[in-house]
Amino acid sequence: MDNTAKNETDAGSLFTDKLAKTVLDSLSAHIAILDENGVILETNAAWRNFAAKNGMPADYDDRGRNYLTICETTQGSDVEDARQVARGIRAVIRGELEEYLYDYPCHSADGPHWYYMRAIRMSGPGTIRVVASHEDITALKLTEAALRKSQEELVEQKQSLEETNIAMKVLLKQREEDRLDLEKKVLNNVKDLVLPYVEKLKNPRLKAKDRTLVDIIDTHLKDIISPLLQRFANAQILLTPQEMQVASLVRDGKTSKEIADVLNVSETTINFHRKNLRVKFGLRNKQANLRSYLLSIS
Repeated sequence: MDNTAKNETDAGSLFTDKLAKTVLDSLSAHIAILDENGVILETNAAWRNFAAKNGMPADYDDRGRNYLTICETTQGSDVEDARQVARGIRAVIRGELEEYLYDYPCHSADGPHWYYMRAIRMSGPGTIRVVASHEDITALKLTEAALRKSQEELVEQKQSLEETNIAMKVLLKQREEDRLDLEKKVLNNVKDLVLPYVEKLKNPRLKAKDRTLVDIIDTHLKDIISPLLQRFANAQILLTPQEMQVASLVRDGKTSKEIADVLNVSETTINFHRKNLRVKFGLRNKQANLRSYLLSIS
């Protein structure tokens, strides 16, 4: 080979080495090249800067040190992570694994940190070389932690809303029961204690003005007890006003004679209304009790 060709070959080799070194130093991951025994052959700028940041001298050089020995003799809180890394790299060197991946915490005085370690054999024939890289994944871990916290808060909020919803349902149910109970009391009191006397006030001797007042009172009281009327309407039963009065008093357990006295009509009239009620309610069986039926639909 002449001198010109040899110089071109040397220059090409030199360019390639410089380029590889530049590329290696440009990477953000902390990278070390290991031989088949775990000895560090080369490191990049990120690796050296990390060492200096953690107390090593500015000119500290890891080359020539056995990285596996460093990992296997580590003490303190990081001992288990270091042992795991050493075992993984040995498996890659022996060819048992094509690639070894491991993430671990590495907290420092400036805050929590996590790293993603990757060990892989360099391709090609010849001497075994392993690339060990450590990538800072702190931002990812903090994001994951924030996401988990947010999810936990959402679960807590969901549980709280469900509990509140259950409590509201219980409260609404209780209020509905209270409302129905109050309605029942008002209905019974109006029918038992008021309407019978209003009916007694209706007589021919009343003056027109007084008669009007009594009619107004009677109308408004019947409006108050309209829930019962509505339930009968929902049962698709059309009753006359007097049949409604008779049905209400039968439901309350009044006898035909007592109802006749209250409504100021004959007992025969009440029996006639009772018969019509049974027909309208479809109670054709004589053993069917009218009062029981009225209680069941009210």
